[in-house]
Amino acid sequence: MSNTTVPFVPKPMKISVLTAALQELTPREKRDADPDLAIEEWLEFSRDIGSPYIQLSSALHPTLTDVPPEAMLDPVANTLDLRDPFSQQRADRVKAAMASTGVGLSDLGYFDNMMVANDEARRFKHDFMLKVFDAAVLLETDAICGFVGRNYDLEMDQNLDMFEAEFIPLLKEARARGLTFRVEQCPMPGWTVLDRWHNNIAYAPGPWISLHRICEKHGVGDQFRIHYDPSHSVLMGQDTRSMFQYLKDEGYGFLIDGFHVKGQIIDSKGISAWGFGGQTFERGDWVDGKPSDNPADHLNAWKKQIAICEHELPGTARHDPLAYLQNRTVDWLDHQLAARELLDIDPAEMYLVVEHEYPPARIQDKALLKPILQGSVDFTRAIDEAAAAMYALQCEVLPAQGIDVQGVGREPYRS
Repeated sequence: MSNTTVPFVPKPMKISVLTAALQELTPREKRDADPDLAIEEWLEFSRDIGSPYIQLSSALHPTLTDVPPEAMLDPVANTLDLRDPFSQQRADRVKAAMASTGVGLSDLGYFDNMMVANDEARRFKHDFMLKVFDAAVLLETDAICGFVGRNYDLEMDQNLDMFEAEFIPLLKEARARGLTFRVEQCPMPGWTVLDRWHNNIAYAPGPWISLHRICEKHGVGDQFRIHYDPSHSVLMGQDTRSMFQYLKDEGYGFLIDGFHVKGQIIDSKGISAWGFGGQTFERGDWVDGKPSDNPADHLNAWKKQIAICEHELPGTARHDPLAYLQNRTVDWLDHQLAARELLDIDPAEMYLVVEHEYPPARIQDKALLKPILQGSVDFTRAIDEAAAAMYALQCEVLPAQGIDVQGVGREPYRS
C-alpha cells in the first residue's frame, strides 16, 4: 500500500457521426440547387441526435461517379458538394451554421479507390481529393478520412510500387496543407466482380506498417495514419485488442489516429457454407461467363462479404459475450479499453465516429431515423465513458496506491 494518490480523471473521447448515415436528409432537388443547405441541415440533425461533431462526407456527384449507385452496397453521401469550388464564402456560411448549432467537424471523408487502374479515372479522383483537401483547410479541420484502394489488375507487391508512385504525391499535397490522411482499413471485397478480396491494400496492421515505411522514405510518414474500424477486423477474423497489441509490439502504436464506431455480426451459418472470404461463385455478378452488362448485377459482388456477415450500428446488436470471445462481433467496452491501454493516444483528443450501415435501419426518413441514431450515439458515449472510468481507476488511481487490479480480462492473441 502506498500513500501516493492521483486524482480520478476519466478522459472520454469526442463523439462524431458520419453524414452518410442519412444520405438524403436534404432532398436532392433542394441541395443540388443550394449545395451547402445539406451541410446546414446535417449540423442541425447532429445537434438533435446528441452528436457534438460530424464527419462530413464528400463524394463524386451521382452525375459524375464511375460507379453507379445501384452497384453500391453502402451508397455514399456528397453532403459536401464539390461540383463547384468550395470558396471562402461557402466556408463562412458553413462555419456560421457550426457556430449556431454548436456542432463541429471531426474531419472530412471521401471514400473512393485512389489506386484505380484507369489513368483518367484515377486522375479525376485525385483531383477531387485535392478539392476535399482545400475544403478542409477552409473549414479549419486538420484531417481527411478515406481509402488507399487497389489496382485490381495488379498483384499486391505491384500495388506497393503503385502506392509509391501514385499515392505518395497525394500525401505530399496533404503535408503542404497541414493535413493528415486517415486511412480506413475496409478490404472492400465487393468493389470488383473479379475474385479479388483485398481491394484496399491498407487492410490490416502488417500492410499499414509496410505502407508507412514507404511514406517515411518520402518524408510523409506524419501524414499517413489509420482511421480504425473494428467491423472490418471482425470481417477478417481479427480482434481489436490483438491488433492494438501487435502495433504496440512492433513500435507502431502511434498509427491509429481516429475511430469509426461500426460493428459486424458474423453469420455462423454463412461461414459454414463459404468460410471467411464469402461466396466465391454463382453470385450473379457474372452472366454467360463474363461480368454482367447490368450495373445492378454488380451489387452481387458484395456477396463475398454479406454472405457471411451483416453490419452493426452500435447498440443495435444483442449483448453476446460468447460472440465477443469468438471474434464474431465487436466487444465495444474492451475496444475502448484496449485503445487506451495499448495505443499512443490522448483519448480526450480522439474522435469516435458513429457510422451507420445496418441494412434494416438505413432509413432515408429523418423522423424515423432520428431516434435510432440518438440511441446509437448515446450507447457509444456511455460505453466510452465507462471505459474511460475503468481506465482511470485501474491504470492510474489504483496503481498509484499500490493496489492490484482484480481479475484477468481479455488477453491478446487468445479467444
